[in-house]
Amino acid sequence: MVNIFAMPKPKRARISSTDDWQQLEALFEFPEQRLYELIRPVVLFGQTPAERAQATGTSERTLYRHVERFTQLGICGLRAAEPAPPHTLPEHIKDLILELKAEYPPMRVNEVATICFIRTGRRPDDKTIKRVLSEHAIPERTARRFPPYHQITDPMERRRAIVRLHLEGWNRKSIAGYLETSRETIHATIRRWVAEGVAGLGDKSRAPKRRVRKVTLPVMQAARRIQRNPRIGAFRLSAALKPIPFE
Repeated sequence: MVNIFAMPKPKRARISSTDDWQQLEALFEFPEQRLYELIRPVVLFGQTPAERAQATGTSERTLYRHVERFTQLGICGLRAAEPAPPHTLPEHIKDLILELKAEYPPMRVNEVATICFIRTGRRPDDKTIKRVLSEHAIPERTARRFPPYHQITDPMERRRAIVRLHLEGWNRKSIAGYLETSRETIHATIRRWVAEGVAGLGDKSRAPKRRVRKVTLPVMQAARRIQRNPRIGAFRLSAALKPIPFE
């Protein structure tokens, strides 16, 4: 007859209790067990983290952190913190990176980062940009934002294109390459824009700013008479000729 009241056979072997940390570590099956036994003397019996750190060979700073986490979260604080989600780049910045490389393939990674910062306020690092370019296909460009420099008929619009790209973060070498013009043209346009603003983008007259005065024969004769005196230099000669009309 089977004795239904008989105690079941224990599934675990009986082990003598111990406070020896090396023996305890051999018995742990889960990280939560180890962590609890690590901080239990500190939490329950007031042992200092320094004493417990010396007894277990654990960093004192680590003990402080685990005790603080257990105090705030209880048993849930024994679980390992979930890893932070991977740093992802917003889709609109990815699209901008791909568009820039499609618009001007020779553009360098650091220049792409600068343009992203100016246009979006966020500067992805070089590794992120390289990863985006390697993981995504560069879109095909069927149209340009700006025609080549010499194909823009309006001179002011030519210079506006240069300034627009400059303000977006394009460097002068890339602007010159994209617009198919010389770097000297780019430098001159940006200097004019910095010095004069929008007014400096228009064409300027090439006529001399000062009217060239003609020296008449009476003036030349008067100058010869005055120069007979060797002590009269250029300053006195100029003063003496002022009353004489030049035309």
